[in-house]
Amino acid sequence: MALVSYAESALSILPPVVAIGLAIISRRVLLSLGLGILTGILMLADFSVTTMVSEVARRTSALVWEDGSFSSWNLYTIGFLLTMGILMALISVSGGTRAFAKWARGRIRHGRDAKLMTVFLGAIIFIDDYFNALLVGNVARPVTDQYRISREKLAYCIDSTSAPVCVVSPISTWGAYIMSLLAGLLVTHGMGDVSALSVFVQMIPMNFYALFSLALLLCVLWFNLDLGAMAVAEQRAAQGQLWDPAKGTPAGEDLGLPDARRGRVMNLMGPLALLISLVVCLMLLSGDMALAAQGQGFTLIGALENAAGSWSMFTAGIITVVITSLAMIAQGVPMSVLMQAMAKGIRSMLPAVYILLMAWTIAGVISDLQTGHYLASLADGALPVAMVPALIFILSALAAFSTGTSYGTFAIMLPIAANLAAVLEPSLMLPAMASVLAGGVFGDHCSPISDTTILSSTGSGCHHIDHVATQLPYAVMAAVISVLGYLTLGVTGSVMAGLLVSASLLVVTVALLKRRAAGRGQMALA
Repeated sequence: MALVSYAESALSILPPVVAIGLAIISRRVLLSLGLGILTGILMLADFSVTTMVSEVARRTSALVWEDGSFSSWNLYTIGFLLTMGILMALISVSGGTRAFAKWARGRIRHGRDAKLMTVFLGAIIFIDDYFNALLVGNVARPVTDQYRISREKLAYCIDSTSAPVCVVSPISTWGAYIMSLLAGLLVTHGMGDVSALSVFVQMIPMNFYALFSLALLLCVLWFNLDLGAMAVAEQRAAQGQLWDPAKGTPAGEDLGLPDARRGRVMNLMGPLALLISLVVCLMLLSGDMALAAQGQGFTLIGALENAAGSWSMFTAGIITVVITSLAMIAQGVPMSVLMQAMAKGIRSMLPAVYILLMAWTIAGVISDLQTGHYLASLADGALPVAMVPALIFILSALAAFSTGTSYGTFAIMLPIAANLAAVLEPSLMLPAMASVLAGGVFGDHCSPISDTTILSSTGSGCHHIDHVATQLPYAVMAAVISVLGYLTLGVTGSVMAGLLVSASLLVVTVALLKRRAAGRGQMALA
């Protein structure tokens, strides 16, 4: 379809505004995404209803089949979601979930420790954000449930330790992707003698949002700093309602399968250890095969950059499900129980699949409208040098929020940030590019159409919009801290000064939140 005059214009932001605005107001995610998609397709079709109908059909089929072949990335990702549903249902039937919760009860004495355990798991499972969100949620959920921690708080823990950790880890799918973008930019700007890995590492302390969103998360958990909707969710969970029952059963939640009373911790840890090992090995294997096809030798970063991530996760999931099923049959679990568990595991993931399909569709529509390019164009023109990192952060956040993709934001905004810095102040090139990464993660955190946010909700068994609403205040606070840090960096040219200002603001923010929490506690006692 030929693009019409609405592309790369101010009107191009209308579809994401419709989808996101309606989702927040109505809390009906699928309906809101559908209306956003139709709005965008109508604009692309120049408001021709006939063309719109055919385009809806084309885009729907393109989710599975495009350009004469299967859309393998989409299918493998959906397949991995479904296999995770099956695997967690099998683990539940085997008694592994119950046994793990019992084991953890003897070692984790407080709800705070359960939340910190979730953060720790998120920090060490950094190979991929999808894998992180689904795996950590399913491992931590039985422990956080027994301490009556709301699913919204669990989702916040997961989401704040997936993308923020992956974006500062060179040994991750995110790190490899970012370094592949950096490599081309370095050559373009006459810095080909500097390795992309070296530049990536130098940018880690400049990624203020990733660092301070993690720091704020730890403070929130340690001091129980619950705000607004999160405070309501935690009060509801303390009374035994881990999610809002008025909205039905959330995606990824167990559907009442019976479990074996004599299950063992290995019924949970064994399949998960196998899954993790297979994912890492298959990613490295697929990356090595791609490098060999290009006539290159094996390198860890190169293998991750070329890895078939979705295929690796899906294949690992299938193998793990098969081996787990065979082990359960050997333990005497009837085949009828296994089949029931598999069916209910798939059913538990279907709401997340529907939302993900709609999110991918609207992302394609927004891409054709070039919404991200329009937002990026706002950086053109004369800018005060000191404002560059902060403004790039804000524009990147808007692009990620509107499009629901960090990866797409990085691809659009990194070249713009590098070019702006090269023209205005070359010494700000790395801070400007780091602010793109930071802004992309912030926008991704806030966006209801972000796939990472969707999977964090799914992994935690939380209603999607409830996760978005409860996480938003904390994400905005970390963003404000980051913006002021970037302004300081721009004015002083010192990364250390930016870090010190941001750290000081974090301390002040936490102190104010503690005072507010103490006041609320006194009112409750009165």
